[in-house]
Amino acid sequence: MPYAVNGNISLHYEVRGEGETLILSSGLGGTSGYWQPQMEYLSRRFRVVTYDHAGSGKSSRSVGARTVSQFASDMLAVIRASGAEHAHVLGHAVGGITGLQLALDAPGVVRSLVMGNAWGEADPHIARCFSVRMKLLEDSGLDAYIEAQPLFLYPATWISEYDRELRAKAGRMPEHIPSSLDLSSRVEAFLKFAPPPGDLARLDVPVLCLATKDDMLVPWTCSQRLAQQLGNGIFKLLPWGGHGSSETAPEDFEAALEAFYQPIGESTSNDCPSHS
Repeated sequence: MPYAVNGNISLHYEVRGEGETLILSSGLGGTSGYWQPQMEYLSRRFRVVTYDHAGSGKSSRSVGARTVSQFASDMLAVIRASGAEHAHVLGHAVGGITGLQLALDAPGVVRSLVMGNAWGEADPHIARCFSVRMKLLEDSGLDAYIEAQPLFLYPATWISEYDRELRAKAGRMPEHIPSSLDLSSRVEAFLKFAPPPGDLARLDVPVLCLATKDDMLVPWTCSQRLAQQLGNGIFKLLPWGGHGSSETAPEDFEAALEAFYQPIGESTSNDCPSHS
């Protein structure tokens, strides 16, 4: 199994497909399996790199408190270890924020960025939701946290329909979810994320701020506001699917990606080697 190394952190990653490199970065849970619904579609267009965040999955576990910039440097380490100098980035929630931080920290590395149900600055509703989730974790334990997680991620009707699959998934989650300390510390780090407006306005990387209208965890207006602040931001609102719309409404999610990537592919096809 290939690993990237960033300081004392080992990061498990996998590569699939050919073409320009696209790195996928999941949300708070941090494991690459989140992107399974998109792998067939994306690997037809890109050389797809998936990885487990520090503290998650097969990467180093119990890593302690880390900054957003450290998570971004992890992403850069994976890109370089995979053999690429730059990459397109597709991130969900904090995974999208990590990609944005990398674009700010390492100009030229990020060719394009999709931020699914993410934010540029956490608003009171996001802080309230994470406060409830962290209190569940601290006061009632990991089982209660896992039991409640779908309530924040998916529409009620979807939860009802896929209850059996969700319970099976929950049974496997303790094997790869970050420790309680790691979860609480990274929530704190990403809630504090608020890059200077001037830095966002100067960013010339194409950024798709993709939101879902019924997202229970992150109000869609956060994505809209971020797109307005970015120098090259595009806002797209999906009608249904909750916070995990890439799982619940994959066709709509992939259609939004296709509309974003098509002109980018046309503009980069002549200046990007096949492995980067």
